[in-house]
Amino acid sequence: MNYLDTTQKQELFAKYSHDKSATDTGSSESQIALFTTRINALNVHLKTNKKDHSTRLGLLKLVGKRRRLLDYLQTTDITRYRAIVIALGLRK
Repeated sequence: MNYLDTTQKQELFAKYSHDKSATDTGSSESQIALFTTRINALNVHLKTNKKDHSTRLGLLKLVGKRRRLLDYLQTTDITRYRAIVIALGLRK
C-alpha cells in the first residue's frame, strides 16, 4: 500500500516541518504529519475492509505513536504543539 511517493512526502515535510525544509524528516511536526496521513489512509481502507484485523492493529499502533509524539511536543514546546494540532485539524 504505497499511498505517498517521494515528492509527496517532501511536500508534506516542507509544509509541516519545524524549520520549513523538505529535508527535515525527523522533527516531531514532520513525523506527526506523516503519521496523520498514514492514519487517514488506513481509516479509508478499514471502512471497506472491516475484517482486516492486522491493519487495524497497525492503525492502533500508529495512533499510539502519534499520541506519544504529541505528548512530547506538548511538554517541550506548547506553541509548536498548538500550531501542529490546528494545522492538521486534530482533536484535543
